[in-house]
Amino acid sequence: MMNTKEKILVAALRLFAVNGYEAVSVSQIAGELGITKGALYRHYKNKRDIFNCIFEYVCQLDVERSQKSGVPEKDYSEMPEAFSNVSAESIGDYMKAQFRYWSEDEIACNFRKMLTLEQYKSSEMNDLYQKVLVSGPLDYIENLFRELSKEQEKRLPSSHALAVEFYAPFYLLLSLSDGADCKEKKDEIAKSYVCYINDFFQKYFA
Repeated sequence: MMNTKEKILVAALRLFAVNGYEAVSVSQIAGELGITKGALYRHYKNKRDIFNCIFEYVCQLDVERSQKSGVPEKDYSEMPEAFSNVSAESIGDYMKAQFRYWSEDEIACNFRKMLTLEQYKSSEMNDLYQKVLVSGPLDYIENLFRELSKEQEKRLPSSHALAVEFYAPFYLLLSLSDGADCKEKKDEIAKSYVCYINDFFQKYFA
């Protein structure tokens, strides 16, 4: 059961995902919940405060998934030593968990949709979109593969080429999942992603 503060976050993000962050007012968010602006301001200072709390929530869940899968919870620049002992299995488990989260969790789905809309409207949102969904994950995966490749005897493509090949289907299949009109199709897409991950590691790191 969500409390009022949590309900505000969820309702705000639903509106952001449809209309974009800039287009939504505090009055609209309050109206969505049938509360006054004064009641909303008892929980959040302003709309930006709501956005910041959403982002903190998304980041915290990512840390938890990282820890559970056994992959670094921060970027290479912050903890390079943690990238040297990560197994292919851990990377695969993490990306499978990431796909489930970004395709099934309501907050994650709406956050992703909001960033997709807002990336064209401000440099700040474009930077965040890149960090969360595009260049950030790609760089992270490239660093993982660079370290993992050092343990392989066979000649492999560059760590960047491996990262692009590995990550590109993630976003493509997320988009397909967004367009699926029933749970069965979403489940089928999720299974195809799991198969792709397994085949990728069989091809390069078996």
